[in-house]
Amino acid sequence: MSQPTTPDEVPAELLELAHVHGVRTEFYGFDGAPQQVRASTLVAVLEALGVPATSPNQVKMSLALARDDEWRQALPPTVVVRQGVDATFPVHVTDGSSVEAWVEIDGAETPARSRRERRDLQQVEHYVEPRTVDGRLIGRATFAVPADLPLGWHSLHARSDGADVKATLVVTPQRLTLPPAVEEHQVWGLLVQLYSVRSRTSWGLGDLADLADVAWLSAHRGGADFVAVNPLAAAEPTVPMTPSPYLPTSRRFLNPIYVRVEDIPETAYLSAADRSLVEWAADPVRDLATDPGPIDRDVVWDAKKAALEVVFTAPRRAARQAAFEEFVAEQGTGLRDFATWCAITEHLVGRDWPRELSTPDAPAVAALRTELADRVEFHSWLQWVADEQKAAAQRIAREAGMKIGIMHDLAVGVHPEGADAWANGAYLARGVEVGAPPDMYNQQGQNWSQPPWNPRALAKAGYRPYRDMLRTVLRSAGALRADHILGLFRLWWIPGGSKASAGTYVAYDHEAMVGILCLEAQRAGAVVVGEDLGVFEPWVRDYLADRGVLGTSVMWFEQENGGPLAPEKYRHLAMASVGTHDMPPTAGYLAGEHVDLRERLGLLTEPASVVRQRARAERDVFVRALHERGLVGDDPSEREIVEAMHRYLRKTPSALLGVQLVDMVGERRSQNQPGTDQEYPNWKVPLGDANGTPILVEDLFDSQRLRSLIAALNDDH
Repeated sequence: MSQPTTPDEVPAELLELAHVHGVRTEFYGFDGAPQQVRASTLVAVLEALGVPATSPNQVKMSLALARDDEWRQALPPTVVVRQGVDATFPVHVTDGSSVEAWVEIDGAETPARSRRERRDLQQVEHYVEPRTVDGRLIGRATFAVPADLPLGWHSLHARSDGADVKATLVVTPQRLTLPPAVEEHQVWGLLVQLYSVRSRTSWGLGDLADLADVAWLSAHRGGADFVAVNPLAAAEPTVPMTPSPYLPTSRRFLNPIYVRVEDIPETAYLSAADRSLVEWAADPVRDLATDPGPIDRDVVWDAKKAALEVVFTAPRRAARQAAFEEFVAEQGTGLRDFATWCAITEHLVGRDWPRELSTPDAPAVAALRTELADRVEFHSWLQWVADEQKAAAQRIAREAGMKIGIMHDLAVGVHPEGADAWANGAYLARGVEVGAPPDMYNQQGQNWSQPPWNPRALAKAGYRPYRDMLRTVLRSAGALRADHILGLFRLWWIPGGSKASAGTYVAYDHEAMVGILCLEAQRAGAVVVGEDLGVFEPWVRDYLADRGVLGTSVMWFEQENGGPLAPEKYRHLAMASVGTHDMPPTAGYLAGEHVDLRERLGLLTEPASVVRQRARAERDVFVRALHERGLVGDDPSEREIVEAMHRYLRKTPSALLGVQLVDMVGERRSQNQPGTDQEYPNWKVPLGDANGTPILVEDLFDSQRLRSLIAALNDDH
């Protein structure tokens, strides 16, 4: 095999090796033009998958191993099927040997059945030529999976020549169904960045009590049926705290900065001295609720953490202590490892982690876990308290009449040095980062600096880390928005140190990834919304719709023939909205402030005058479409245009309509500017009106603009 002499010249065997492992060797850009992936990118991505490919000999050896790899395994590591659908799986044994296979049904998934019911499986006629692998002639037997198996996680077994092997069998629903009340007609809800929505009683940052209040108020005074929030996932237990909710240290567990200290039952029984300590801790942050400047998470967390440490020491009633212990037992090793990581992070604050603490099962970690037992318990307790308040918000939302309640958000990945990366390191790919290729809105591409799941390792683990994460996130959730759900099909992997444009796509077993998401959502009774924006293959949206997963339709992006897509042409299985949290609020977008901001930050790849002219033309086209439908007059105001755009979406068949809270109060500032880090106060902008004056939860429904938009939303509905 010869080495490539130009960037476009990729050896044939390297191309084949990449193909075998689901690494794309070419792709289509947002402009529709085919793009060939460089050889250096393919090598780096294969190495991250654990496939040696740095030399011609390694490529040859890896390719030879890959061709026979499935024949070396008696059973596939994981078999994922849809309930009610005929499916088969292979069993590899010494050629000529007899084999039997059976499934043990997990009674925990099906309480009406016995705990471990055994079902013998039938072999089907499907001859496959035996193959010599590693000097041994291997035959393949094919077995059928019964279509009537219950939903859930079961174990698959095979026995041949006196040896037993075991694998994971997952039976997923064919399709998620919408709640009947939602299926009947479109419902609307708020899209909220919770940290930005403050009240007079929160500590300078919106919390779970504020979420419950917003849900109750919007249901009773507006008729909203859900409140969708940013990811509430865990950040660092020490300062500085990463501002982005989409770069959490753990996707599974919650950020206790969202806990309302006063709502913890034990707070009411503090001694006078301890109560004073809590009040003193709150003093520095009480007035931050009305501060128009960027939200300071570090100051808030220092204050709240000091208060929580006081409450943690308060005695708990017997029933509350038992509930805490049950929570810890239910969350198991995952919570123990997360709490341990938090405790060690505090212990090592300001220092690098030594090598002997690199994995949760290291002896040095066990010793430190014992030494830091009180802190491990504290961080476990924080998760229990946060989980209780999360559940309370959902309960209040539903009791207020919401058909869905709280829609939580699942980030696409985790911080490369966070708790999940530490605890689940064996299932993540290293040396690469997740991002997105260039598109019309981010022409340099995006690098989200997150390690991706290793699809091979995940399958070998029976998808347990993925399942456990989903189960915890879906607790007390009426719905779940999956950020960049296209990543369950393929993810853009960028070799470390490379530009975002120098990556390639790596395929995932979407039948498994989406199927497990649907299974866990059905168990939780939750609706799933997939953020399916960006560059994607057309069949992906059809597949998600077939599984009952709602897509995302953003009015600014839904265009046809140079204008906005007609409302009647929108998808039914979708959540429609005017904009996204990665764009300015609608008022700012109409004024072209996204162009001004990108120009100031040096993010444009074209002359600003050209981009600004295009933005004006886009605005004029949309306003003209609204006028043609009688939604605005000849010279509409900004408020009239915003309301008309939402009335336009009310005419769509989309099941859900998401209304950004910033649009309801006239806010113009962006929450996030993709492609920036320190250049813009991303995820720190407090909710304000058109002038940037803070608006508190108590004053939300005093806003004339908010009441006017609600009236427009509920007109004729």
